[in-house]
Amino acid sequence: MLSSATMADFDDVKQLASVETGLCVVAVTRADGSVHASVVNAGPLVHPRTGNDTVAFVARGQVAKVARVRAVSRASVTFRRGWRWVGVEGPSEVIDSDADAGAGGLSALLRAVFLAAGGTHEDWDEFDRVMAEEKRVAVLVSPERILGP
Repeated sequence: MLSSATMADFDDVKQLASVETGLCVVAVTRADGSVHASVVNAGPLVHPRTGNDTVAFVARGQVAKVARVRAVSRASVTFRRGWRWVGVEGPSEVIDSDADAGAGGLSALLRAVFLAAGGTHEDWDEFDRVMAEEKRVAVLVSPERILGP
């Protein structure tokens, strides 16, 4: 018999994210009610304005998942390593301006998200240039429900 998912907590998210390479599945609801899922690099992050735990990822501002987060303000992110997994579901927001990004502005937030997802970079000025050129945004998912095996 297969076991059902159980409630987990944000420490489970942090632990699994620390041993994973940052790859996660993010799912959002389309206008027709179907699910749009894609793979992103994500990681646990303290919300820049509220100080609460979130899961964050960086995306191009024009992609479908960002449009859907803007429309429905909800998302689900699932981390997986082998047979272990943990999913975070909840209210979500797109941060695309210095005004919404907190101290340091959007560039600092995008760097923080990138690092939280396990990224490294040798030239942060180049990173900032590419993020701006590609109109990258940060998507933050606040954990309303956290599930694991």
